Amino acid sequence: MASDTEIAKLLAHIAACRTAVLPGIRLPLYAGKRHFGYLTLADAARLAAVAPGIVVTDERVEMPAALLPQLNELATAMGIPTRAEDFDVREAAEEPSLGVLDRGALPNFGVIGVGVHLNGLVRRADGLHLWVAKRAADKKLDPGKLDHLVAGGVPAGYTPFEALLKEAEEEAGLPEAMAAQARQVAVFKYNMERPEGLRRDVIYAYDIELPDDFIPHPMDGEVESFALWPLAQVAEVLATSDEFKFNVNLVLIDLLLREGVYTGVQAATLRAALNG
Repeated sequence: MASDTEIAKLLAHIAACRTAVLPGIRLPLYAGKRHFGYLTLADAARLAAVAPGIVVTDERVEMPAALLPQLNELATAMGIPTRAEDFDVREAAEEPSLGVLDRGALPNFGVIGVGVHLNGLVRRADGLHLWVAKRAADKKLDPGKLDHLVAGGVPAGYTPFEALLKEAEEEAGLPEAMAAQARQVAVFKYNMERPEGLRRDVIYAYDIELPDDFIPHPMDGEVESFALWPLAQVAEVLATSDEFKFNVNLVLIDLLLREGVYTGVQAATLRAALNG
């Protein structure tokens, strides 16, 4: 059984992903009747300055639906740094795409960002192990943090599973035929204040059991190294430090719950917090 201090740390990890109150300091952003984002007052003013037909009231920002195909041009005109990677713009993760927006501008526009995380598991005689990645020191966001075997955003036009197959090969050298054996185990949604702005994330979590002789290799420079950890080590580091990237914590807590590391009242408390 985990200590009260360890459970408190896990609950703090969960709470850290849910620091944004919406609309809070922001105004809901609409295109016609479609509510797809949130803008700070400063960004609302910048948008109104570069685009025709923008209406800013005390309750919302309204833009003509005809401007949806021009979101990237508007972001550039507003001076928002971009990353040359388009994401679909949606009212909800399961809804049809309304257009695309560069990943770097998602926090400014308060647009949902969809991602995938893969628990790379190895079953050995001494128990379950997890492949843990260490993010490169030059990553713009969360450099040096511990991460999943595979994790990344879902680019425009991809389903989460298609993005998982793409990221598996690009990040860890995990062949598509092997990665295709992954199964979805959970979905996490959270609204979070971050230095880059508002994160409205939807994370699709997957498990895959890998053969003992598979060794991942950093392929695209985003990961510095991989290490295979016993699940007990994962649980200890998770419950005593901030070494894992913030959203990795959610997926790992869910994994530990499913593997029975936490039981009884502790498990119920953690599960309620994850689902909250």
